[in-house]
Amino acid sequence: MTTRTKIVIGGVAVGLLLWPLIGFWLSLLVVIGVPTVAYLMLDPSQRRRLRRINRKEIGR
Repeated sequence: MTTRTKIVIGGVAVGLLLWPLIGFWLSLLVVIGVPTVAYLMLDPSQRRRLRRINRKEIGR
């Protein structure tokens, strides 16, 4: 399992756990925000590498 997948799964899990406590919109913000923050924390070279890998996977 890739690191990106782990981050996405973690964000979704945290969002689902917080949903009953903080409401739908705030938990949705967590589900979207955790992977976004993780992506933004990458170096520019890591982001390029990630984009390149994703393009190869879809056959470009």
